[in-house]
Amino acid sequence: MPTYRKWFQPYVSPFDPCPPLGPVPYETPAQLYLGFQRPGMPQFSPFQSLSHGTLWPALYTPYTDPYRGKRRPA
Repeated sequence: MPTYRKWFQPYVSPFDPCPPLGPVPYETPAQLYLGFQRPGMPQFSPFQSLSHGTLWPALYTPYTDPYRGKRRPA
């Protein structure tokens, strides 16, 4: 199964006055890994598809917070 969350490390210049950023997460959409939709794919019910934002379970990826537990105090 592909991983939908990727990470990249931004370039840190020696002359940058700002503090360097750590690894930055980004998410890739599920349709990148699906290719063609086969006929007869399983489908959510109409109510479930509205709450999930897609008709097909193969395209559903719930958002998880990559920063959970890493919050800085305000």
